[in-house]
Amino acid sequence: MTAFNWQTAVIKIGSALVSPDGTGTSDKFLSNIAHFITECRRQGKDIVLVSSGSVAAARGEIRTGQKVSPGKKAAMAAIGQTKMMATWSSLFDFTCAQLLLTVEDLNDRRRFVNIKNTIEQLLDHNVLPIVNENDTVAIDQSKVGDNDNLAAHTAIAVQADCLIICTDVDGLYTGNPRLDPSAKLLSSVDTIDDNIVRLAGGAGSSVGTGGMITKLQAAQKCAQSGIQTLLVNGTKTETFTKLVSGNCPGTLFLAKDEDSTARQDWIKHTSNPKGELVIDHGAYLAVTERGASLLSAGITQVVGKFVANDAVLVTHEGKVIGKGLAAYSSAEIQQIKGVKSAQIQDILGYSDSAEVLHRDDFVLIKPIASKAH
Repeated sequence: MTAFNWQTAVIKIGSALVSPDGTGTSDKFLSNIAHFITECRRQGKDIVLVSSGSVAAARGEIRTGQKVSPGKKAAMAAIGQTKMMATWSSLFDFTCAQLLLTVEDLNDRRRFVNIKNTIEQLLDHNVLPIVNENDTVAIDQSKVGDNDNLAAHTAIAVQADCLIICTDVDGLYTGNPRLDPSAKLLSSVDTIDDNIVRLAGGAGSSVGTGGMITKLQAAQKCAQSGIQTLLVNGTKTETFTKLVSGNCPGTLFLAKDEDSTARQDWIKHTSNPKGELVIDHGAYLAVTERGASLLSAGITQVVGKFVANDAVLVTHEGKVIGKGLAAYSSAEIQQIKGVKSAQIQDILGYSDSAEVLHRDDFVLIKPIASKAH
């Protein structure tokens, strides 16, 4: 086991723990989790709960076949969300609050800040925030898609120092423990590289939507934002006994010592890029080695349509090297690309900024794990 410390945590609970039989809710595993949350609050720590399970909670309420239509799934989420909240609320002697989010809520800077402020107010008033994706209104384009990544975005929003992902396996193994008896549990992971990504299999449960790969994506987002991630077995009572004592009985993904602001973390992991700026080698060296802002002179191509303050990707030789908030629209950058900053006034008739991407609004990014090989 690996020792760890934390003050503010986001704890993510998978569908298999909320609805172990795949129909309705059960406190079979939730009682231990609730006791853990209560004990941590008693110690003066802050916890935000991200809970899956609304669709599974409503199974049996609406007749479905093996495949569930999007409309029926949304209706099931609406029914099951109230059941899930009622189950959680019954396990605590303090107030719980519900937050239902979509990708648009996270991508929009003003909404994102409002989410952050709302959760902080709830915590200040000793209320437990319970977060879930808003499956009743979200269409495919507006879905986070899994609550592992939603939990990571939530941890970044509240500037937590710990993300605890509770699932039905003990952690990350060197192989599939259900098929390979020689597979060994990794007690800690320093860097999520290609070798670690290869260990991820497909979805492990017929109830949930996320497999190990989404947990690695969440852990990598958090690590790059200075947040440690724990992957633990939420079906075992001893898991929470050990967590309370400051020991991780599963896999601890270590945080990187990143010197970034909350705004930069949002740009890197949460903002939705609306376009792309292709830069030359001189600009590439300036932004990657000298930490400089991106100037119009170094831009060779503009891809997509976007407005000022939209997030855009920055690429060089076909590779994404960063993301930032554009000071100008795509139409404006088309006119000023390749020219010196001093010429912007003459070309556009105005100059809102000498930089196309100011270094405070720009982050270098490494690719997030996307699939197992």
